[in-house]
Amino acid sequence: MKLGRRSVCSFLLFFFSAALCLFFFHNWKHSVPRAASTLWSSPLEFSKLNPQLAPEPQYAHIPFKLKEQIVGLLAQNACSCVASKGGLGFSLPFQRQVHALNFTSAYGSEELVEATIARDREYQAFQSRVQSPADQILIAPANSPLQYPLQGVVVQPLKTILVPGLSLQAAEQEVYQVNLSALLGTWDVAGEVEGVRLRGEGQLELTLSSLELDRLNRQLQLITYSSRNYQPDTADTVRFSTDGHEAVFTIRIKHPPNPRLYPPGSPPEGAKYNISALVTIATKTFLRYDRLRNLIASIRRFYPTITVIIADDSEQPEPVNGPYIEHYLMPFGKGWFAGRNLAVSQVTTKYVLWVDDDFIFTGRTKLEKLVDVLEQTSLDLVGGAVREITGFSTTYRQLMSIEPGGPGWGDCLTQRRGFHHELPGFPDCVVTDGVVNFFLARVDKVREIGFDPRLNRVAHLEFFLDGLGSLRVGSCSDVLVDHASKLKLPWVPWGTEAEMYTKYRYPGVTDESNMAKHKLLFFKHRLRCMSSD
Repeated sequence: MKLGRRSVCSFLLFFFSAALCLFFFHNWKHSVPRAASTLWSSPLEFSKLNPQLAPEPQYAHIPFKLKEQIVGLLAQNACSCVASKGGLGFSLPFQRQVHALNFTSAYGSEELVEATIARDREYQAFQSRVQSPADQILIAPANSPLQYPLQGVVVQPLKTILVPGLSLQAAEQEVYQVNLSALLGTWDVAGEVEGVRLRGEGQLELTLSSLELDRLNRQLQLITYSSRNYQPDTADTVRFSTDGHEAVFTIRIKHPPNPRLYPPGSPPEGAKYNISALVTIATKTFLRYDRLRNLIASIRRFYPTITVIIADDSEQPEPVNGPYIEHYLMPFGKGWFAGRNLAVSQVTTKYVLWVDDDFIFTGRTKLEKLVDVLEQTSLDLVGGAVREITGFSTTYRQLMSIEPGGPGWGDCLTQRRGFHHELPGFPDCVVTDGVVNFFLARVDKVREIGFDPRLNRVAHLEFFLDGLGSLRVGSCSDVLVDHASKLKLPWVPWGTEAEMYTKYRYPGVTDESNMAKHKLLFFKHRLRCMSSD
């Protein structure tokens, strides 16, 4: 009986061991790089592999020996999400399960077409904002006699690319030779041209030499660069040299911009935009519930289905109810910028409209105009105007610049009224650095900059200072919101809540909160002082 049990156990152990060996052999077999192909490839075949980098006409007649191992590392721009299938035909208990999810299955056929069209339109707008002329590939002509890319060469971390634009235009000589060296990546070739000698493949330095200039230049069109260190936002300094001449250029190592796109929604009949699908209104309140309710009532007159997010740090909060309202409570007196962060963190639309809790929407509070500005330009934020009870309106257009100071001194912040220039295509709109506390902004950009929660009582300009150099700001004077009166009328009782609000909202010049802000600006931005007109 014991012998039978041992036989069964031995059989199971043998079967399990055999399966394990087969599994590891299968994985090893598929992990071994394939050797370079010995087949000579025609220019037409290579063009199909990389049509964007087809050979130049004068070198198209020169064949090469394809290196499949290197070509397989190049981006094919034809990604697919297909789960790999194991060769065993069954899954082992410890084997990692690989799955592929197809997000298009979440849509119906007609819905998928509409979503794809809308997504492509949003992606093109995103690309136009994040790309600049500095991202375009520019090739320096061979005046030195080296030809090389001036800018625009980008590789993802630990990925491989073909390096465009390399060429040698030298006078006749016995042997033509060039050298490539890098610091963060290695060199190789996607194919080997007969008559060209290569030294240093897979290394930081690669030397190419040939008796024929055309063959050397054909080989240079097949040069690859591979990132070898995971540094997702840096650049490698590359040296390209020949006898008596050297050129230096950079290869940027970074991930492509990751789009964050928002569905625009179907606009109502006769309208250009679906404002409720694109915009969320956010505000911060403290004690002033009568003003807040007036604000909400005015919003509902013109935008009945737009979402309003309220951050509230009152000591004894009151309920604020209604459709499309989100009311978030905070610790008492937590602060102005902390409340802004909380409100913006809950926004799920493409844009956020910031308003004070004592503003009043009118017929001239046209959010459609502000949306149109951000949709049609590369601006990140556009402000409107605030009309006071006196009838005058303010746009608070501010220009900021930082003048460098000497060692140990600190820099000087200069603030003055004005704008840089008018915004083409939009009358009454300009480009500036800071705007009034009534603005529409891209949610992702606002989150990127953030509101420093250490500024807990009085702050506004500091947000635009944090965004100086990266936040693109505009202002339109023809989009107005009314400001509720701040006048203390003799027949209106002045309660304890109003007194507490005034104490927190308007601290004295020597108040502790102001001193803390000055210390923050001194250290955080290396500022010594600020001047303004």
